[in-house]
Amino acid sequence: MTYANPNALVDTRWLEARLDDPSIAVIEVDEDTEAFHRGHIPGAIAMDWKLELQATPRRDFIDGDTLASMLIAKGIQDDQRLILYGGNNNWFAAYAYWLFRYRGIGNVSLLDGGRVKWEEEGRELTKETRQRVESAGFKLGSAKPLIRAHRDDVLARAVRGGARLVDVRSPAEFSGETMAPPHLPAEQPYVAGHIPGAANIPWSQAANEDGTFRSADQLLALYSDAGVTADEEVITYCRIGERSSHTWFVLSELLGFPRVANYDGSWTEYGSLVGVPVETGVAA
Repeated sequence: MTYANPNALVDTRWLEARLDDPSIAVIEVDEDTEAFHRGHIPGAIAMDWKLELQATPRRDFIDGDTLASMLIAKGIQDDQRLILYGGNNNWFAAYAYWLFRYRGIGNVSLLDGGRVKWEEEGRELTKETRQRVESAGFKLGSAKPLIRAHRDDVLARAVRGGARLVDVRSPAEFSGETMAPPHLPAEQPYVAGHIPGAANIPWSQAANEDGTFRSADQLLALYSDAGVTADEEVITYCRIGERSSHTWFVLSELLGFPRVANYDGSWTEYGSLVGVPVETGVAA
């Protein structure tokens, strides 16, 4: 079995051979927003997921026009293929990938394995900043609102039936033992636990030790064994939406499930709602 959308991924060898190709733009989106300055793929452009993708002070994403303007300001244009990568198995790069697709950017790929694999293979990193290139413009394609789930969607289609929920957090977060990963204590919901009926399939199980994605056959077995199949609507969630973007990428782009949405409000939103059902304990 092959990936449903093989263009959604490029490997490190492919990218290294094309670092001087003007038809691609390499963008680093990392959990650690300072990692870029300590060393990055030659020619890469930094994108700060907090400062540039978030519509502060609201909790939401920048709109399409703002995204296009930002890409133009970085010298990126719409006839380029955008290659996203980051650390920690690409979880924030997948977050940006999902947002780009949501806003209507179609020609975008992830670097399989991201920073981890690039470094393990001893490929070049640099501290030099790419010289800004004038952009001819960036025109977005058609937005894809169906790949984003909001809290009302979760309540209407999941809690009351009609969709399969996939909680991609750690078992400790799912059970209510902890509220967030140990190194990320910031955004915490008011209660611990998970949405009733959710399957707990931690996002990291989709990746190999070198950060690359597991084979299509392995991924299909991982989710089907937990009852997650292509014939139903699937909603992924985590804590703030970045890990669930990684699972959305696997289900939608690599396995080709036709109805997958990412609930980016995730547990920090749902766990703060009054009167909604919450469960604790391990998965049945």
